[in-house]
Amino acid sequence: LVINQANLDNQRSTVQEEKRLRYDNQAYGRTFDTLFDTAYDNFAYKHSTIGSMEDLNAATVQDVAQFFKTYYAPNNAVLSMVGDFKTNEVLAKIEKYFGNIPSQPAPPAPDMTEPKQTGERRKTIDDPLAQLTRLDIAYKIPPSNTPDWYALYVLGEILSTGQSSRLYQKLVREKQVVLQAQAGEFERRGPDLFIGILMVAPGKDPAEVEKLFSEEIERLKNEPVTDAEMAKVRMAIKRGEVEQLEGTLYRASELGKDAVFFNDPNVINTSNEKALSVTKDQIQKAARTYLTEANRTVITTVPKPRAGGAQ
Repeated sequence: LVINQANLDNQRSTVQEEKRLRYDNQAYGRTFDTLFDTAYDNFAYKHSTIGSMEDLNAATVQDVAQFFKTYYAPNNAVLSMVGDFKTNEVLAKIEKYFGNIPSQPAPPAPDMTEPKQTGERRKTIDDPLAQLTRLDIAYKIPPSNTPDWYALYVLGEILSTGQSSRLYQKLVREKQVVLQAQAGEFERRGPDLFIGILMVAPGKDPAEVEKLFSEEIERLKNEPVTDAEMAKVRMAIKRGEVEQLEGTLYRASELGKDAVFFNDPNVINTSNEKALSVTKDQIQKAARTYLTEANRTVITTVPKPRAGGAQ
C-alpha cells in the first residue's frame, strides 16, 4: 500500500464527502452520534467512527502509516472463505498472495469498560432536514452473545416486529401517535444499547409518545409475554436462519465477525439456538434489570424551520 501525502489527501476528501452525504446532509444524520455521545462515558463508544472534519483534517501521513502498520497486519486479521472450492487449492492461493506480509506486534487491547449509569440522560437537537420529531430511547445492556442480550433480542422482536407487535398495535394503530416504531439492540463486543426509535406523528405530543412507550416497557416487567408472542418470534428466527444462510456473502461476513468479536466463528451455528432457548422469565428479568429510568438516555430530534420559515 502506497501511503503518501497525495493519496492521503485524496482519501481524506473521499471520507469527508461520505460524512457530508451520510451524516451532515441526511435527516436524523446527527441523531445516533448524539445518542452515543450522551449515553456512553468511554471515549471509544462516545466518539463517531467517521470522526469530525477536524479529526480528518488533522490526520497526517505518519498517523495513517502507523495505524496501517499496527492494525492491518495478518496477525490482526480474519479471512473468511465460503463457497464451492477445494480447500487445499484455496489455502495455497492464500499463502501465495498473503504469505509474505509480515506480522506486527499485537495492537493494544481496546478498553471496553463502561461505568454503570446512575441517572437518566436527556438531550434535544434541532434538525433542519427532519420532517418529523423523532424519539430515541436507549438503555445500556450487556455485550452481544450473552444470555441477557439474547433475552433482550427476543424482547425487542416482541415489541416491534410486524403489525402484530406491541408497539405497532398500541402506538401506531390504536393511539395513532407515531408513524413508525422500532425497538432492538445493536451487536457490540462491549456494552451494548437497547434502543426504541419512535417517529412522532404530525401534531402529536412527544411526551405522550414517551409515556405510552414507557407503559409498554413496564408491562413487560410486570406481565409475562404470551405463548403466541414467543411462538411468533421463534418461527421468525427459524425462517430468518434459513433465508440468511442461503447466501455465501452473509455466511462469510458472519464467520468473520464472530471470529473477531468472540474468537469463535462457531457462534454462527449456536446463536439462533441461544435465542430460541430464551424463556418468558428471562425476558421479564432482563426488562426489570436493564430497562430502567436510571439506565435510560433519551434523545429528541426536532425539525428546525429553514430560513424564511419553509420546512
